Amino acid sequence: MRRSAWLGSLALLCAFSCAGPVRESAKTTFQTSRPWSPAIDNRADAVMVYGVGGNPSDTLSDSVESRIASWRERGYDTHFMTGIAWGGYQDYFTGGWDGEPHLDEGQVQMDGDTIWHGPMVPYIVPTENYLAYFKERHIKRVIDAGVDHIFLEEPEFWAHGGYSEAFRREWKAYYGEDWRPQDESPEATYLSSKLKYHLYYRALEEVCSYAKEYGRSLGRDIKCYVPTHSLLNYSMWQIVSPEASLASMDCIDGYIAQVWTGTSRVPDYFNGVRGERVFETAYLEYGCMASMTAPTGRRVWFLTDPIEDATRDWGDFRRNYQATFAAQLLYPQIDTYEIMPWPERIYGRPYPAGPGSDEKILIPQDFASMMQVMTNALQEMPASRNTLDGSGGISVLMGNSLMFQRFPVHDGYEDPQLSNFFGLALPLLKRGVPVGITHIENLGYPEALRDVKVLLMTYANMKPMDPSAHEHLADWVRDGGVLVYNGTDTDPFQGVREWWNTGEYAFDAPSDHLFALLGLEPGLPRGVYPCGKGRLCVLRYDPKDYVMTAGGDAMLLFTVESQYGALQWKNHFLLDRGPYKIAAALDESVSDEPYVLEGSFIDLFDPALPVLSRAVVRPGAQAFLYDLRKAPKAPAILAAASRAYDLSKTARTFSYTCKAPAETVNVTRILLRRKPLSVLVDGQQAGEWSWDEASSTLFLRFPNNPDDVKVEIRW
Repeated sequence: MRRSAWLGSLALLCAFSCAGPVRESAKTTFQTSRPWSPAIDNRADAVMVYGVGGNPSDTLSDSVESRIASWRERGYDTHFMTGIAWGGYQDYFTGGWDGEPHLDEGQVQMDGDTIWHGPMVPYIVPTENYLAYFKERHIKRVIDAGVDHIFLEEPEFWAHGGYSEAFRREWKAYYGEDWRPQDESPEATYLSSKLKYHLYYRALEEVCSYAKEYGRSLGRDIKCYVPTHSLLNYSMWQIVSPEASLASMDCIDGYIAQVWTGTSRVPDYFNGVRGERVFETAYLEYGCMASMTAPTGRRVWFLTDPIEDATRDWGDFRRNYQATFAAQLLYPQIDTYEIMPWPERIYGRPYPAGPGSDEKILIPQDFASMMQVMTNALQEMPASRNTLDGSGGISVLMGNSLMFQRFPVHDGYEDPQLSNFFGLALPLLKRGVPVGITHIENLGYPEALRDVKVLLMTYANMKPMDPSAHEHLADWVRDGGVLVYNGTDTDPFQGVREWWNTGEYAFDAPSDHLFALLGLEPGLPRGVYPCGKGRLCVLRYDPKDYVMTAGGDAMLLFTVESQYGALQWKNHFLLDRGPYKIAAALDESVSDEPYVLEGSFIDLFDPALPVLSRAVVRPGAQAFLYDLRKAPKAPAILAAASRAYDLSKTARTFSYTCKAPAETVNVTRILLRRKPLSVLVDGQQAGEWSWDEASSTLFLRFPNNPDDVKVEIRW
């Protein structure tokens, strides 16, 4: 070995072995394929270094070991993320691993074309051979590099896939019969989706079990996590993934809820109008993940992205970022966050300056400052027992089989834009009712229905995968719950070969099994049926009728209110979390009036950090406020576009150091005992600062630096 190479290896070894203590679970994190650089040093607790070879769209010369070391040297907890359904695995497909090409293991659609994520990056049918490669070439390598936290993202099988030779072989092994094309019948579609679901469940179980076992052989505790889109989004995008069933897998330690503008802007129907409803969809997507993990107690990070994969203008990015950011904060039990994916594209890629503009610019300074104020606030965001204002205790039942009926269409029965789900959620959510989500896979946990008074469900868009779910529902109803069953039970998937019509059961529809457990007849007509202390309400409409037709939700709203009691109809949501107030005003709601808050606030969505006595939130907008009445004792940093360290207070001074990405502007508002006599930044008089006498706060503005910037204030 040459001396220079030996010294480089020694430096990497020292970086791994001499790293400081790693937090058991970081509060904030982000993902990047790049080595550390001043432009993307966003000061989260942890970084997920992406891919042994980086992101497949990157051209990197840096090894994964050197990228990990570069972030550790800057004080970050270093974790590893890679895709399990796609990634830079060309050596496997071209024969570089075992001498055999494996392009036949890509997901293939009906016309015979492979489904590609990028050049030579197919979406994968996760065969046992592929998993052996994945464990050896990727998982073992990063564990050997000192990584103890592994994130395997996006276990995705496209619903329109399922025609490859590899998938046909897996069908034969799983079902013991010859493959059937999924377009042949509803049953073939359902069976194809169940197999796709099983394949990625198996893949995650095998890879994570291997990681933990290999770690134990080295005396280390390896943690495994799954960053995944919500069940709602995968169902809308026609993708199959294990989703909620991962909660039963012992080798999974937690999740990242991959929700952002790109997932939440998919149009849906409400009151007969098809359109984007980013805030409402994001709220429901985060609800999917919160519900999925709540009974298990496993860790979940909520993701937001200041931009998205599609090219939009900076104003569009900003508006929708605020909507998704506010939506995630409305779940007070969650206080861990992925603050951004791919900072290299956020800070380093130009996008249109405005709607229809041909001019492309890098992120505007005011947007970057606002974004950094928001992400730094997440470092301080407390979990809270406060609840979202409104009539609580109403939930919508959903399950993994939502993904099984999306493609292709059979017998002319369609569910446009997943309207059979949104038909149960949006009529209430749009009227200010904080609708929850309950996963059918979690019904065995007592916590799943503990706070639910009224549960809305349908089998028009999903089917129960296990009869035990009905036993839990029946017990809950008899104990006092109100179940509102919606549906005509005429969709073509009612008769697929499943447990309710095989073996000991001979029911025409899965709902009939549930009704039988409640002591009722099959095929019940519309009505209200007492069951023990509770009630079953049957509405013989598919929920899509509630939203695809103007005014179509009247019967649903009447039924829910008659069973719940008087509901609070309003056009806003409000939640307090420590000193933070999060508000959203709804359009298409019961009123077009803005929502007004009175008090003393810092507006955290405005990079000038103004102090307001009155915050006006217009329909379709959101607010993120710091309530000055709940501020700590002065002196204190209340909001900043940087992360502060080494705070020092005396009777006459307040000082600290701060770090943030290069080429960005720091804006800070600080609570002080009195107006300062001097404000020094790196020993020089600050050029931009102002004093607000009413709030006793200082506003400060100066260039950021990823190395220490020293701030000293005297009064």
